[in-house]
Amino acid sequence: MRNFGLIGNPLSHSFSKKYFTNKFKKESILDANYELFPIKEIDEIKLLLQEQKDLLGLNVTIPYKQAVIPYLDELDPTAKAVGAVNTIKISTLENVQVQLKGYNTDVIGFRQSLKPFLAKEHERALIFGNGGASKAVSYVLDQLNIPHFIVSRNPTGVKAISYSELDEASVSRFQLLINCTPLGMSPNLDQMPPIPMDAVGKKHLAYDLVYNPLETKFLAMAKAKGALTVNGLSMLQLQAEAAWKIWNEEK
Repeated sequence: MRNFGLIGNPLSHSFSKKYFTNKFKKESILDANYELFPIKEIDEIKLLLQEQKDLLGLNVTIPYKQAVIPYLDELDPTAKAVGAVNTIKISTLENVQVQLKGYNTDVIGFRQSLKPFLAKEHERALIFGNGGASKAVSYVLDQLNIPHFIVSRNPTGVKAISYSELDEASVSRFQLLINCTPLGMSPNLDQMPPIPMDAVGKKHLAYDLVYNPLETKFLAMAKAKGALTVNGLSMLQLQAEAAWKIWNEEK
């Protein structure tokens, strides 16, 4: 049996196990299994790998996409450029784990899920949150030549601003709005980033990486203002398929 899984904390919000279990059933993949591995601290990954010697791959979610990097032997060039990892390929030799290589399939998932909705007015963006997912989003926007700022409570870097600097004028000028925070994720359905939503209009595209629920408070408010909205479900599916491809590539 080939074993794969997800690490993070918490994992109650995750669709990954359901997604891969359904995939295995639908595609008659009989030799694969996917499990959830909640860990309270990233250092617990060492014990997990010792106990689960037959693991061939892991997905990584909040809050470990950056913290996991020191535990890896190698980084794919994209993951290195982004500075965050959401997929690990585990190479084994005679049931001994010999290499952990990190990848970032969030880049693939976000780019492919965003591009069909982009219009000429979406020429500048605001990213809310500065965690591992926001790094992948920023990387994609750079590839697409879309100038952007990263908005967070503790801004660091040239492109970073704080929520206190955000006003209606800036939101009206930046017509691509991307939530990379977990705010609004089930069960905290009444939460969202502190965005001046009165400035949102019909030319805005609001994208939320949260996929549970399918319509967050942020998306619902943006839709009420006439904006086009996209949730994170398609990104999840695309990044999962990219991870599966990586895990099954021959060395």
